[in-house]
Amino acid sequence: MKKKDFKDLLTSIDQARKIHSGKIKPKRVFRFNPVAVSNIRERLHMSQAEFAYMIGVSIDTLQNWEQGRRRPEGPALALLKVAESSPETVIRALHA
Repeated sequence: MKKKDFKDLLTSIDQARKIHSGKIKPKRVFRFNPVAVSNIRERLHMSQAEFAYMIGVSIDTLQNWEQGRRRPEGPALALLKVAESSPETVIRALHA
């Protein structure tokens, strides 16, 4: 590992320690309500199996999101937002 990369890593660890102890606040905070996933699915009148298939994830993943054990991130979160507003677009894109 390069010295600069190692120094950056140590800085990150120090920042994480300060955030954890409450000495500083994180610069970014991501929040997601786990109920939102089941609300999207229920508004579309889909079973867990149907919705999981529509968005291309396993039923286990969907259940983890709905029950709050895991949180959708990045592309999955974006896909859920599109599925909420335009499910036809998701179906056309992923199942054409």
